[in-house]
Amino acid sequence: MTDTSGQIDHVLNEDRTFPPPAEFTEKAVFSSKSQYDEACKRASEDRDGFWKEEAEKHLHWFEPFNQVCRWDAPNVEWFVGGKTNASYNCLDRHVEAGRGDRTAILWEGEPGDTRCLSYAELRTEVAKCAAALQELGIGTGDVVSVYMPMTPELAIIMLACARIGAVHSVIFAGFSAESIADRNNDAKAKLVVTADGLHRRGKVLPLKETVDEALAKSPTVEKCLVLRRVGQDGVAMQEGRDVWWHDVVDKQSGDLPAKPLDSETTLFILYTSGSTGKPKGIRHTTAGYNLWAMRTFQWVFDHREEDVYWCTADCGWITGHSYIVYGPLSAGATCLMYEGAPNHPAEDRFWDLVEKYKVTTLYTAPTAIRAFIKWGDEHVEKHDLSSLRLLGSVGEGINPEAWMWYHEKIGYENCPIVDTWWQTETGGIMMSPLPGITATKPGSCTTPLPGIVPKIVDEAGKPVQQNNGGMLCIAEPWPGMLRGIWGDEERFVEQYWSTVPGMYLTGDNARQDEDGYYWIMGRIDDVINVSGHRLSTIEVESALVSHEAVCEAAVVGRPDDLKGQAIAAFVTIRDREPDDALRTELRQHVRKQIGALAQPDDLRFAATLPKTRSGKIMRRLLRDVASGREIGGDTSTLEDFSVIAKLSEDE
Repeated sequence: MTDTSGQIDHVLNEDRTFPPPAEFTEKAVFSSKSQYDEACKRASEDRDGFWKEEAEKHLHWFEPFNQVCRWDAPNVEWFVGGKTNASYNCLDRHVEAGRGDRTAILWEGEPGDTRCLSYAELRTEVAKCAAALQELGIGTGDVVSVYMPMTPELAIIMLACARIGAVHSVIFAGFSAESIADRNNDAKAKLVVTADGLHRRGKVLPLKETVDEALAKSPTVEKCLVLRRVGQDGVAMQEGRDVWWHDVVDKQSGDLPAKPLDSETTLFILYTSGSTGKPKGIRHTTAGYNLWAMRTFQWVFDHREEDVYWCTADCGWITGHSYIVYGPLSAGATCLMYEGAPNHPAEDRFWDLVEKYKVTTLYTAPTAIRAFIKWGDEHVEKHDLSSLRLLGSVGEGINPEAWMWYHEKIGYENCPIVDTWWQTETGGIMMSPLPGITATKPGSCTTPLPGIVPKIVDEAGKPVQQNNGGMLCIAEPWPGMLRGIWGDEERFVEQYWSTVPGMYLTGDNARQDEDGYYWIMGRIDDVINVSGHRLSTIEVESALVSHEAVCEAAVVGRPDDLKGQAIAAFVTIRDREPDDALRTELRQHVRKQIGALAQPDDLRFAATLPKTRSGKIMRRLLRDVASGREIGGDTSTLEDFSVIAKLSEDE
């Protein structure tokens, strides 16, 4: 484990604090900072009392729970003895309350085709799909792998699984056949749901072909349900195994009721890659996750009846689970879903959608924001974005300069930005500013939400001093927390609970400033020890990105005989020639921003950086490149392996 004590101070942008706009408190869940502080205090001092009230008020219960929290780290149960159903909470209760005609999903495909589903229509489609699953032999506890484009049917199949107690395992529709097979086999999936293909940047990608290759190596899979999305001819359908969605789903009656399920019934597993070894299936259960996703959505996004909310993530990732499906739909929100790429047919597609649907809340990733910057402001300026009132950031730490562009160019300096920190494992947002409550600092996720008790500790598990970096842990349980790694209890305990006994180890470095704000400094292994001085990769990256020529930067450490570690930077640029003069200029820029210690030893220009399919930079692979090592570990989430190959060639 890397020693992360004694981090040098982050020197960028802490002098820029943006006060919250008072008008956001008018309809918010928390109408004042004192009310919010009281909720945090109550959740800390009376955990069971706080969450009892939240659960009873905000979830439907077929049978009441008799104990709020049973906690013996790392084992936890929430709302013990209660019976509920996430599909019912997302759909039926809204319909039964007379809100069935409210729009649930606004959808647009990449070619421009559109659909609109009310809550009543969505409930009918989910019930029909759930009945079809039962006809195909799926019951409570069975695992359903889902490899689908971003169509409404992706949300429908997730909610249909939840309706009958089946466990969905959504696999991003870009993974290889080998990756699908690995996940099928680890989960012992009984059914795979896919489509004939999907639209991506004007091309049709044949999903069913990839699934067929995976199924040849997936002995537990008995059936394959196929949606006709692109109408591709010649789709191979294996008799006795493959069935068309329209043949089995459309004939159902649509009145299948939601099944009462124990609060700790597994809702889904979601695979996330580790630095080594096979991907791990993070397991989330029904009641606690459902409540956490819903309440954090309402708290952080200040959700209002008239909002049109757009989370640009894919449901193949946890952001799509929590903030496209379970959180917003439980809250009765109107959600925009989009199938395609942000730059097809042109780089203004996102802004065209914001203008067309009058989006009020936009939740996207720093990777996307940096791409927008690179493409140029002219794509933004041709559209009316005045409907926006709230912006969000998710996926990784946002560089302060990207934050400022988002604030100025997209939010017109009027929209608060909620820079959220959380993980697949946490189930939902853990730290974030609240609009109308929290003054923001570019690059900081600010403060924890009610019920979250973060601790920053050194390698010995001792608290570090303010403004010093250390390992970020969570000291108390929260309803949305992971319940384990599917089929691997030993790995679950070892990875998350063995380093600091009794605390959940997030795997991230963080520090807390003098105002109590938290700054995420990258993964624990993303700290560089240069001649005994410890630097966060994020602060060096932020310094590079603050230069006008730099669009994106990734910084890693490599072994160095003299310093212990040297700093290697990979940079993509705009509007300049990548030459030695610019390389020198960038090194001097970092020196001026942070100090001589942080000046990169190696600085390489790259056309693009290696990223996961969810848009995160894979710094682990860059460390291999910088160190001259063979690329190792799990690369199943890498979007384009040729990027690494090109960087290795340019060594």
